[in-house]
Formats: sequence, C-alpha cells, structure tokens
Amino acid sequence: MAGRRRALIVANGEYDNAGLQRLGSPAADADALVEVLSDRAISDFEVRVVRNETAHVVQAEIEDLCAEGRPDDVLLMHFSCHGLKDDSGGLYFAARNTRPDRLRSTAVPAQFVQQCLRQSRSRSVVLLLDCCYGGAFGQGVAVRASGDANVLDSFRGGRGRAVITASNSIEYAFEGARLAEGQPAQPSVFTAALVEGLRTGEADRDEDGWIALGELYEYLFDRVRERNPKQTPSRDIEMQGELYLAKSRRRRIKPSPTPVDLAAAIAAENPFTRLGAVAELRRRLASDNLPVAMGAFEALKSMAATDIQHVAAAALDALGFAVVRVDVPSVRLSAPAGSRASASLRVSGPPVAREVRFEASHAWIGVAQTASGAELSVTAGEPGVRRGKVVVTGPTGDAVVEVEIEAVPVAEPVAEPESVVEAEPVAQPESVVEAEPVAKPVAEPEPVAEPVAEEVEPVASEQAPEPVVEAPASLVTADPEPEPAAEESAPVAPVPKSEPVATTAESPADPVAGTAGVTAIAAAVFAVIGLGLNYRYDEYTLGQYRPGMPLYVSFVVAGALVGGVLVLAPRTRRRTGPAVLVGTGFAALFGLLRFIGEGITLGANSSDTELNAGYVFELIAHVAVVVAALLALAALRRSPGLAFGAGGVRGWQPWVAIALACVVATGWLTQLAELDHFDPSEAGRATAYFTLGPLVVVLLVITVAALRPPAVACAVLGAGTAGLAGVLGPTYSSLRDNTSLTLFGEVLAGVGLAGLVALTAVWALRLRNQPIERQP
Repeated sequence: MAGRRRALIVANGEYDNAGLQRLGSPAADADALVEVLSDRAISDFEVRVVRNETAHVVQAEIEDLCAEGRPDDVLLMHFSCHGLKDDSGGLYFAARNTRPDRLRSTAVPAQFVQQCLRQSRSRSVVLLLDCCYGGAFGQGVAVRASGDANVLDSFRGGRGRAVITASNSIEYAFEGARLAEGQPAQPSVFTAALVEGLRTGEADRDEDGWIALGELYEYLFDRVRERNPKQTPSRDIEMQGELYLAKSRRRRIKPSPTPVDLAAAIAAENPFTRLGAVAELRRRLASDNLPVAMGAFEALKSMAATDIQHVAAAALDALGFAVVRVDVPSVRLSAPAGSRASASLRVSGPPVAREVRFEASHAWIGVAQTASGAELSVTAGEPGVRRGKVVVTGPTGDAVVEVEIEAVPVAEPVAEPESVVEAEPVAQPESVVEAEPVAKPVAEPEPVAEPVAEEVEPVASEQAPEPVVEAPASLVTADPEPEPAAEESAPVAPVPKSEPVATTAESPADPVAGTAGVTAIAAAVFAVIGLGLNYRYDEYTLGQYRPGMPLYVSFVVAGALVGGVLVLAPRTRRRTGPAVLVGTGFAALFGLLRFIGEGITLGANSSDTELNAGYVFELIAHVAVVVAALLALAALRRSPGLAFGAGGVRGWQPWVAIALACVVATGWLTQLAELDHFDPSEAGRATAYFTLGPLVVVLLVITVAALRPPAVACAVLGAGTAGLAGVLGPTYSSLRDNTSLTLFGEVLAGVGLAGLVALTAVWALRLRNQPIERQP
C-alpha cells in the first residue's frame, strides 16, 4: 500500500524582537508552496502551514510530523525564516518570539530538527531551507561572521535524508549593510524557482514525466544562479534509488518503432500502397498509446518531406489532424486594478495533440493545468492594458494564445440600486398574476373553434352555415368562416371523378414525359461509364478519390433507370413514372451540387484542376437526371387533379416525414460537429456531404407535404429517400478512419432515413394498393 505524502511549511516573517528584521517573503513562500504541493496533478502532498508561531509551537509541529511518519511515507519540511548562529557555531531557526541573545530557549535548534529526522520511521525525508543566515541583531549592523555558514554540516548523516539549501553564504540575505527586505507578497528567489520548477514541469530534466530530487536540485541551482549569480544553492542527498517529488507534463514521448509490414508499405514503389500506409498511420496517430501515436507522427513527417506530391499532400493532411489546437486564439479580460479575472483554455484533438504544457510570458498570468486544458487567473495592473501570452507546447507542435487584461475603474459603490431592486420584484408579480388568468380563458375558446370546423366538413353543405354563425358570435370571427365553406365545395364537386372516366391511358404519350424518361436512362448510362474512368489526375477513379461516392451514384442510377422505364411504360407514364423521377431528381441534386462545388473549389485553388473524364461524365449524368426530374414535374403539372399546397398539409404522413427529415438533418450536422472537433481538416473535406444531405432531405419532405394527391407524394418520397440513402456511403467513408469518433450522428441519420422508408411503405399500404392513376 502506498504511503502518505505529508509536508510541513514553517513560515516566520514577523518577529517580536526589534533586532530581527521583518521578512516579506515567508508569507508569499508559504502561499505559493501550498498551491503547488497540494495540487493532486503535481505533488499531491497533505500540507500543513505554521505561520509566525513561537518556537515551542514550531517544535511541536516538527516532532508530530516526524513521529507520525510511517516507513513508506514521504515527509517534506520547508523553512522560510531567519537563520541564526550562536557563538559556538550552532544553527537556529528564528521563531516569532526568538531573541538573538537567547537562542537556545527562544529559537528552534537545528540539532532538534536533526534528531526528529533521525528518529522518524519514514525512509524518505526532504528538508528545504530558504533562510537568511546571519548574526545581525539590529538594522544596519555589520555581519557577525563572514564566509560560508556551512548549513549542511548541521544535517549530515541519516539514510534516505536530503537537505537542499538556498545558499551557504550569509551575505546573500543582505542588501549592503542592511537585512534584505523582500518585496511584499513575493516569494524569495529560491522558493520562486522551486514553485516554478514543480508547477511548469521544467525541473523534469530528462522529460520522463517525473521530477526526481536530483533533477529538482539541478534546476534550482541553474535558475537561482541565473537570477542571482552571488547565490549558490547546496545539497546533501543520501537516498537509495530515486525519490520523485512531483509529476510533470513535460514528458518526452519516445516514438514506438513502425511495424514491419507498415514500414514495407511506406517504402513500397506503388504510390497507392503508400497512400494506404498514410491512412494506417493516420489511424495510429489517433491512438491512446502515445508512443504509437508519436511513431506514426514521425513517419508521416518523413513522408511529407520526401514522398511525391500526392502522397506528401495526404501525409500533410494527416499531420494536420494532430496539431496543437486551442479553442480560442486570444483572451481579453477586464477587472479592477489589482483584481483577478479568470478564463479557460481547452485543447482539442487526438490524445497526442492534447499532451501539452502551458507557459505564461509574465508572472501576472497564472496558469493552472487541468485535464482538458488550463485555467487562467490574470491580474490587472495599474489603469491601462496589460498584454502577454500563453505558449501551449506539445510533442506535435505549439500554439500561442494572446492574453490581454484591462484595468477598469471601480464605480460599484456609487450606484447602490438596492431600493430599486426591491421595488421591481413587487411590481412584476402583481402584473404577471393579473395577466395570466386573463390570457388563459381567452386562449381556451380558440381550440374550441377548430373541432367545430372539423365537424362541419363531413356534414352536408346545407347544415354548414348554422354552426358557422354560432362560432363568430362568441369569437367575433365572422369573416374567416365562409372561406372554409368555400374550400369544402371544391372537393365535393365531381370534377376529379369525371376526368378519370375519360381515361387517357391509351392516348399518345406526353412528349415531355417521354423526353424525361429518355434523358433519365441516358444519364444512368453516363453515370455508370463515369465510375470506371479516371476522376482526377491520371490515377484516381471516383471511388479512389472520393471513397463512398460510387455507392451514392449507384443509388441514383437505379432510381433513374426505374423512373425512366416507368415514364415510357403506357400504364405508368401519367403519374407513377414522373413521380419516381421527381424523387430521384432530389437525390441527384445532392451529387450535382457536390460535383459543381468540387470544380469551383479546385479551380479557385489552382488554374489546372486536373479533373478528368470521370468527373465530366458524372457531372453530365447528374445534370441530366435533374433535368429529367424537372421535365417529369412539368408532365405531372399537366395531369388533372394534381396540385401543390391546396388546402394545406393533409394527413399525418407528411408531418411524420418532416419530423424524420429533421432527425436525419440533426444526425448529419451533429456528426459534422464531432468530426470538426477531432479532425478539422477532414471535416473541411467532408463538409459538403454533411450539409448538402440535410438540405436536400428537407427540400424533399417539404415538396412531399405540398403535393396532391397523396399517392404521388408517397411515390416522390419513396424514390427520393431511396436515392438519398446512398449519401451514407461518402459520409461514413469520411468517418471510418477516425477511431475517436462515436458515430452517433451517422447512426441517427441512418435511423431517420430508415424511418422515411418505413413511412413510405406504411403510407402505400394505407392507399390500399390502388394504382396511382386511379387516385383522386
């Protein structure tokens, strides 16, 4: 069972004796150390602080810590105070009640601390001394001893013990002939370096994710000497093995070797094989195993730098998947001078891209790293604007977030709207209470009028005026009621029935419908031919360049062939065939917009799009299908009894279709948002799939809801849904290589399309299998 990690911080900056100068740094030292040592993501110590206490209280706390230590516990003590020596050279730590002329009875002897350390059962004890070692008793007196204070001599011996001191020379605690007065609320040089090394992870010299005691000393030595060349930290470490004081996010990830078969694919002569290797490396780049991901990252970097253009471009796209991405490029805050404002930074991407560390450019920008990013605590300065930055660094790159905070004047005490606030709530409930009961009875008669109107429809036209007269008497709506009566007379009239009697099934075929059928069949042939031709460059077919699109094209081809044949057949040329072609036209509209958009995009990026015959054939085919659908719609408009939007939406089927279309659109848009979160580059390439699909589905169901008779609407819905189901091919192909995705949106879209297919089948059954030609 792992031992406890316990820390005791002794901070004495206030002294009763006038001979000991007040120190400003111990209080700041304690605050900074508590924050970093108690952080579970860094050191995870149980921290106890003793501030400005008398000698006997400090000794009791030291003895308690050591006596309660267990063999597996890690104990850490930090002293921030004056260090004094008596005439015999004994070292003492000053407490609040310390008298320089009575050190044995009023100070904490170093010998006492040494005895407590030796008697502790803990095998890992660390002592950090950040003290002013001097014998000055009053302000401005000369230093009593010169040279080294030899602090480490007082703490020799003991296995599993380590002592690190801020300095061995007493002069470093002075400014000239005066005791150094540290800046208020600022940690000392030694403790500031200690906190910074633990918090940022910079003390992790070997970047293995752990800060060992030896690494910490080396970091402290370099950083303290850098800030004050006259101060030299010292150490005496006697440990068996390494003692790790903290965790670090400054971890260097050692790349795993590339598997033999994948390495062979990377080195293959066939560019398609190398493209396949890029796809596999991209999949490995998203792995939770960071060494595996880094191995893939290094291999992709090599391919991007050395391979041919097409393969290198694919490798660069894959590398873009793992760049360091922060949710905001800049942070702008405001706060009163001296106050703090907070903000959050979130890092996205695969696990290897989220393995980052945050470094602030200035001390007034506080950074606390979290599991998903970092929390910023920014302090406003004097009136004006402070500007800095936070550098986010990871194994796959870095990013910079600009930070700006404006100090605003404090004007809150001037305006005290307490009386106004009390008055407003009193007025609000009174008005609301009075308004609500009035609104409720007024709203109730409105639904009463609807059932009255519904009951009038099946009743004979002679009885209709009576309830119509009663309704306006209560609702004062006399004008709207005659309009429904006029609508009722239209369907009652026998005009639709008389036209089917004079059947036109044996009449000559409508040339518009015939042209639509021939065009649709020709378009299907063109689309099939285009699948076998090179789509772009001289190497890639449509299936190789846009995976999943051949499935969609095959669905459109099937719809065009079926619709074209039905339009040319004598018994189905009037409504069934054109309705199927109209539905297929909606499905083809998706592909048409996709192909046009691709041509425009590539043309904007380069003068030579390098699009080949396959692209031309597919573009012509989809244009032809859409034209055939428009001709079929024109033929339907000539059919007696066909109308758009007459009498509003009728039946529950159109409403269900609209709801299912919303499900499909929501699913695809949700999936696009998730893909953009994990892989913005792939989301950019697949945006057309996930946006055109919802657009066409919504247009389809809106058209179906407006079509009359219901049998035509049902046929259009069935054909359109069948064609749009093929869109699942390209959308899924853009997702399958990213193992981090949940595919929830794709599944939701599939469920919505399946629901539309089921609705079409139920709707057709409710029509009692009547031929469309006989539907009213």
